[in-house]
Amino acid sequence: MALLIHMLACAFGLGSWVAVNGLWVELPLIVNTLPEGWELPSYLTVIIQLANLGPLLVTVMHKLCPGRLKERVVIYSILSIGILSCILLAFFWDRTTIVAGASHSTAFFIITFFLSLVDCTSSVTFLPFMMQLPAKYITTYFIGEGLSGFIPGVVALAQGVGMAKCVNSSQAGGNHTGGNMWSLHTEYLPPNFSTEVFFFFLAAMMCISLAAFVALNRLPRTFELSTENLVPDTVASVSSGLDNPGAETEGGSDKKQGKGAAERRPLLAKHSVYQLTFIYFLVVWVNSATNGVLPSVQTYSCMPYGNLAYHLSAALASVANPVACTIAMFFQNRSLVFLGVLLVLGTGFGSYNMAMAAMSPCPLLRGSAAGEAIIVLSWLLFTGTLSYVKVMVGVILRDRSHNALVWCGAAQQIGSLVGSVIMFPLVNVLQLFKSGDFCNTECPS
Repeated sequence: MALLIHMLACAFGLGSWVAVNGLWVELPLIVNTLPEGWELPSYLTVIIQLANLGPLLVTVMHKLCPGRLKERVVIYSILSIGILSCILLAFFWDRTTIVAGASHSTAFFIITFFLSLVDCTSSVTFLPFMMQLPAKYITTYFIGEGLSGFIPGVVALAQGVGMAKCVNSSQAGGNHTGGNMWSLHTEYLPPNFSTEVFFFFLAAMMCISLAAFVALNRLPRTFELSTENLVPDTVASVSSGLDNPGAETEGGSDKKQGKGAAERRPLLAKHSVYQLTFIYFLVVWVNSATNGVLPSVQTYSCMPYGNLAYHLSAALASVANPVACTIAMFFQNRSLVFLGVLLVLGTGFGSYNMAMAAMSPCPLLRGSAAGEAIIVLSWLLFTGTLSYVKVMVGVILRDRSHNALVWCGAAQQIGSLVGSVIMFPLVNVLQLFKSGDFCNTECPS
């Protein structure tokens, strides 16, 4: 039964961000087809954050009407919307319309909004639902959430997204030059299977998540699944006493038994107001960097090194997330000092990626194998270190209370929103980042 619940929790986590993660790893192919070009990621970050209307409403309902919002109904609804949106995306992703005199990917943006509504709302519904299971299953859920980026990344690698080569082409010379002029241009190789097939694959992943959720709801409420025994004896919890309103309604004998069980458990130190402020700062900062700031400029930081570098950065960086979650399962370090150090390291890798984007189309070591390897590795380590911080913060807040996880999800979306709002005008209005053709751009030596 425990193995089955682990598998279901992992499968349930797949549906949390699989649609949006799938869009990001498919961008090396989409960005060369849709009219927005290199600016497409910055549009996506803003659209994704507009979808924060969903988690905002859920958070307000939890605050104003505690206990009235049925998370099961919300989860059923958003997973169904996600499946339908992925199917529609397969048919309409490349349809364009003229807006303000320019061609835009209207259908793609509208469907992406609904997919983002699903994934953003999962942050404040999936985790609180996992509170019905013992603490050991929440890390398995995070692994599933990490796999929601890893599996699409592996499929994108098999697809051969965005592979390109430089080829010579001739043009007729002018009246004074005569003959033909030769120039290089970028020629994109066809993928092993189409974008439409990839989006149908995302719909299948959402179906798996929905099936796992149905199974979790139908499992018999055994002693292990009882909400009175959320945390194993070997793990202490601060979600007791005043932090656990349910404890106030128990009978006298149950209170005595709960008190005796608590005395046999090693107590965790309660966090001060300053420590909690730092914890939520970690949540905001990590999500601002990983979901808003850096994704907006990934094309500018990677494309100057070639489509292969962009492809590997987008696909392989997704590997770091489930790896970090797996490490967190066996090596849990709740030290806020340690998490702060990891935050600094991850921010350092992100700063390198941002610097290369600012130097586009001529970043450091452009045209060399070392430059390509460094930018891919930097994206890998940036994602990995901050993913570990994200998981451990979730574990810390899970041990506090249901409301702590709800506000953790809200803080995630606030961070993502701040990052995307800051970057959109920098990329699309001020145009501080410059694009270029890998085959034709000449850089000073």
